[in-house]
Amino acid sequence: MFRKLVFILLSLIILSLNANAGSDGELVLKKNLNQKNVDKTKDCFEKINRATFAFNQGLDKAIIKPIAKGYRNLPDPIQKGTSNAVKNLTNLITIPNNILQGDIKLAFINTGRLVVNSTVGLLGTIDVANKMGFPKYEREDYGQTLGAWGFGPGCYIVLPVLGPSTIRDTAGSFANVLGGDPWYNASIHGNNQYLNESLFITSKALSGINFRSDNIESFDNLEKNSLDFYASVRSLYLQDRENKIKNNKRGNIDILYKDEQDWEEINN
Repeated sequence: MFRKLVFILLSLIILSLNANAGSDGELVLKKNLNQKNVDKTKDCFEKINRATFAFNQGLDKAIIKPIAKGYRNLPDPIQKGTSNAVKNLTNLITIPNNILQGDIKLAFINTGRLVVNSTVGLLGTIDVANKMGFPKYEREDYGQTLGAWGFGPGCYIVLPVLGPSTIRDTAGSFANVLGGDPWYNASIHGNNQYLNESLFITSKALSGINFRSDNIESFDNLEKNSLDFYASVRSLYLQDRENKIKNNKRGNIDILYKDEQDWEEINN
């Protein structure tokens, strides 16, 4: 039992390396952010959140960021193949959430995407579905489903190691690991020689490393140009989640920009 609890905690930590974006790719920040939808989320535990945020930043600079920089030195085909494979696996979360949100057509499309990429695409390392003209992939998770069902975000929280979240999204993260993730279930409960705990952890670790590697400059720019880095990350996370829950296709927040004068501070 203890071993399983440790594994679940480790899995959550690795899974949450993606939490800052809630997406599989680079962050995107639009100018003139509309705070209307994110102001309703209260920062009930701001003092504790700020302390936890500072701890997470120290951990990122000491461990996660150096690993991400090292990952960047790998040959481009390896990085691209890894990114594609990890993205392909996220279909195992997206498909059931498509169904839970009532989008059966999209569930079939993503199932086809998963089958094609897992077979012809050499276990997802080649995005064959994209080359075949499949619609652009939009990841869904249980936090988004709860939001689509009408559950409010609750208070904003910063989790140790796990980073930005809300009460609702934290509950969704537990749903991913505690039975909601088919990849987790097949790896841990499948009792076969192909899927095991080590492979599951490796896939999640690669997902986090790939995301952090893609966004090194993004986070550096955000920190450099923010009067209050904590408030900027909070606004970025909350708006991104709001966009995804509403299936706003402009979503995928990007904090990449060409000139510093193009930047506008995200106000509380």
